[in-house]
Amino acid sequence: MNTTEMQRQLRALTDRAEITDLMDRYLRSLDDGVFDEEWARAFHTEDVTAEMPIGAVHGRDALLAHIRRGMALFDRTVHLGTNAVIEIDGDRATARGAQLSTHVLADGSGGLFISAGHADNELVRTADGWRISASALRVVWIRGAPPRLPEELAAAVA
Repeated sequence: MNTTEMQRQLRALTDRAEITDLMDRYLRSLDDGVFDEEWARAFHTEDVTAEMPIGAVHGRDALLAHIRRGMALFDRTVHLGTNAVIEIDGDRATARGAQLSTHVLADGSGGLFISAGHADNELVRTADGWRISASALRVVWIRGAPPRLPEELAAAVA
């Protein structure tokens, strides 16, 4: 193996590790519950698009507002991601993995809402590292009653 091939392989391994770390930190951040500008910039491009069970949005500011509204429906959460398949093509990548999310409802009932599905992400390399440029969470099953959506979220889903 020559030096060029070793550098290419090292770059591929480093990219894969950075993307895995970004995705793990993103899911963990949902449970930490601090959704501010710094949070949004740490994970998403300015023109990010996101499809979620609570609606689709375009742009980092819109995503931040949507996440704040959605996560306010829960007192506590645990988000787990696994089995990520990462494909890297230069400065672009895709990552698809399974996601299991457990939520304690904030309605005072203490009820649990659990969802599982697949998270598909497109990523781009930026000057600040890898960032999510598009995401789609496709829920394939749920357990428990979902939270009652406030009007602004219910309108986004309709």
